[in-house]
Amino acid sequence: MDTSGILASQSAAISSVLGFCAFRRASSSATLGQSIWRFTTSVVRRSHYEEGPGKNLPFSVEKKWSLLAKMCLYFGSAFATPFLVVRHQLLKT
Repeated sequence: MDTSGILASQSAAISSVLGFCAFRRASSSATLGQSIWRFTTSVVRRSHYEEGPGKNLPFSVEKKWSLLAKMCLYFGSAFATPFLVVRHQLLKT
């Protein structure tokens, strides 16, 4: 049985238990879910981005020494900031 058959049987079970209103709400949410799924898959199909490791990052990973320097600056500054703040506070008094 395909997914539409499963959804139809679930919707029918819901409508028999909870009434017509519940069936209408369940079918509209299923339709909404299906339309969102169709939209996201069509967007993915239409995208013309390069694929592969490192192609979806906002920086280049091709030059490893440049990447190393940038990562050292980024993580080093984050590590050093609390020490520099404490030093500044101690020298202030």
